[in-house]
Amino acid sequence: MSTHAAMPARGRSGPRAHARGHSALSWAIPVTLGAAYGLYASFILRNNGASGPRQFWYGLITAVVLAVLCFALGRIQHTMLPLVRAVAYGALTAAAFGLLVGLTDSSVLRSSMLGLSVGLGMFVSTFYIFYTHERTAPGR
Repeated sequence: MSTHAAMPARGRSGPRAHARGHSALSWAIPVTLGAAYGLYASFILRNNGASGPRQFWYGLITAVVLAVLCFALGRIQHTMLPLVRAVAYGALTAAAFGLLVGLTDSSVLRSSMLGLSVGLGMFVSTFYIFYTHERTAPGR
């Protein structure tokens, strides 16, 4: 059974497809990740003997920076190729984890190696997910 040409299609399409704004999850997930990351960073600083204001500001700054980077990556991820997207997720994870390990007064080599290994694990897992679960258009 065919439909009339004036019937609206399911979903949004055309120039007003993104006019509604951001969904709740597009900002809730980065804010939650940033808050947890900032709290953990300030906890690590507190265990290393940092003062209260230094601990507060460092936790707040790291929370905001990670939340902004996660939000930005979430907004532009659909314009990237799956390989580039996996590299971006791996690099963000490696930098975040390396910073946390570096706050524990460990060596630069140890924090770099742990950050790179966790980032590599994130790259491999996201690469697998993006290539096996993504629909590609014919001729693309």
